[in-house]
Amino acid sequence: MEKMTTWWASLEQGSSPDWLFNVGLLLTLSAVLWGAWWLISRRLAHIAETTKIIWDDALVHAVRRPVSWLIWLWPALISVGVVVENISHYSTAFLVVVRHLLLVWTLTWVLLRLISNVEVALADKAKDLTTLNAVSKVLRLMVMVIGGLVMMQNLGLSLSGILTFGGVGGLVVGMAAKDLLANFFGGMMIYFDRPFKVGDWIRSPDRLIEGTVERIGFRMTVIRTFDKRPLYVPNSVFSSIVVENPSRMSNRRIKQKVGLRYQDAAVVGNVVEGIKQMLRQHPEIDSQQTLIVSFDNYGPSSLDILVYTFTKTVNWIEYKDVQQDVMLKIVGIVHQHGADFAFPTSTVQLGDNALIALQSSSSKVQFESPEC
Repeated sequence: MEKMTTWWASLEQGSSPDWLFNVGLLLTLSAVLWGAWWLISRRLAHIAETTKIIWDDALVHAVRRPVSWLIWLWPALISVGVVVENISHYSTAFLVVVRHLLLVWTLTWVLLRLISNVEVALADKAKDLTTLNAVSKVLRLMVMVIGGLVMMQNLGLSLSGILTFGGVGGLVVGMAAKDLLANFFGGMMIYFDRPFKVGDWIRSPDRLIEGTVERIGFRMTVIRTFDKRPLYVPNSVFSSIVVENPSRMSNRRIKQKVGLRYQDAAVVGNVVEGIKQMLRQHPEIDSQQTLIVSFDNYGPSSLDILVYTFTKTVNWIEYKDVQQDVMLKIVGIVHQHGADFAFPTSTVQLGDNALIALQSSSSKVQFESPEC
């Protein structure tokens, strides 16, 4: 132990007659330490995979690569200092600062990797990916800001001066980049108010915006339209438009007009009652919601019946199947009562003089057979 202390002290002193041996020994020890760390980290990763806890896997994978780089770079910086001290007259005091920066950089790297790994691990089980993404982005931003401030302090910069300059410069930057800041705070509004989340189907009656939300960033939101085209919308837009979120509807509505012929007026009441009874017994119709079947209007060529009800499902494909089934059953009910659907018709009434003129003119019509 005493020899190890003496050897390390000789490294700290800088110049030494056997400096080349010290550099070689230092690099050799680095290789041995890296090999030991490689074996230990592999064993830890294997143990972490056998557990049900996600935090150990995230921590082991976050630490492995940064520590490996630190094992090589830290002794390399010491070796560079020994070489510079022995072959030149330059000071190696700056290498102490570099080593401190290396430690801060390694810790920052570990924390960023840990946040990303935890985000990926929680994504499969998370009920709200939007909140998860927002928290991870804020944590990464905090880690980078704190790491940057610590590095500045190690470089000898005054944090109070930087913060003061940042207060004055922030006003200038804010004026120059107001659109960027508007998009940033628009993204914060989406994260906190949560009008929609990743995976929701949204649309805006104010703009030609409709599709599925793929990603919510700090500057823009990516929406995949139904024809599979990506739509990039700046976040500031959502603070000035109305956004409809069909993904959060509780039911889907069926609203149809059924037009019967005027000669079926006697059975309109029976048809209405039959449709109403069918809807009440239908397993996919929500009887707790508004259900209306009534004779609604005298149309130009039909007696109109209003059918107004709600399905239990909100899935678009399932809704279309339920709507088709209801409409086909309405056809059966109409025909069951001897009625039929109306179609546009026109009635022409002719007076006696017009009828005589029509008959006299038609008697003059001659048909000639075509020549062969």
